[in-house]
Amino acid sequence: MAISFSEKGSGFPVVLIHGFCETRDIWGAFLDTLSAHYRVITPDLPGFGGSALPAGDFSIDNVADIIYEWLQELGAKKVIMIGHSLGGYITLAYAKKYSDTLRGIGLFHSTAFADSNEKKSSRNRTIDFVRERGVEVFAHSFVPQLFYLKNRTALKPEIEGVVNTAAQTPEASLIGYTKAMRDRNDRTDVLQSLNVPVLIVAGDKDTSVPIEAIYEQELMPKKAIVHIFDNVGHMGMFEKKQQSLKAIQDFAAYCI
Repeated sequence: MAISFSEKGSGFPVVLIHGFCETRDIWGAFLDTLSAHYRVITPDLPGFGGSALPAGDFSIDNVADIIYEWLQELGAKKVIMIGHSLGGYITLAYAKKYSDTLRGIGLFHSTAFADSNEKKSSRNRTIDFVRERGVEVFAHSFVPQLFYLKNRTALKPEIEGVVNTAAQTPEASLIGYTKAMRDRNDRTDVLQSLNVPVLIVAGDKDTSVPIEAIYEQELMPKKAIVHIFDNVGHMGMFEKKQQSLKAIQDFAAYCI
């Protein structure tokens, strides 16, 4: 499957995986700095941006397999992989099968826990909402709440940009990934067994990944580097841009 991607810099490969209803552009502000020292690779996940959606039903594990094959084609045999939200789920699925290709992983506002029954019901409501109201209406209601309320005024242009990107998501992609997230496996076993460092970046005001889940999973890895940002929701790359960038820089340096 053809993956649309950006690549910048040379050195050890750092792969940044975007989240739900996003594209690789979500990492744009980090590329110049990171690419001064690393080969930074940012794909559009299948079904987002310039990458086609897999045919038929698919799982998070299927997407991880696609990413693995694509990285092999690029000659990126060993990588550091960091995923935002959905991207973290894919990173964990990747680590389950391909841990020998990893030098470190990062969960950027993400969790190793499977969806609770309450969360599964919320996913189903999302599917119904999108079928009834459409992607654009969903994007305008979904995206702003990812940001902590008190940050929304200052970040209005950034929020509008994320909304506009989300609004361009194909309906089949949005529904397909919502199902895949709903049905994904618990990956706490991966966190516990991995022999490479794990970066955890979280916001204390994140309503998508509750801070209680972060406190629980930060104790699982053998080597964990944890950053919990105050007054930040689900979008640290905007809400705490410099601190998030430094967290990734320092983690990459530690891993290699």
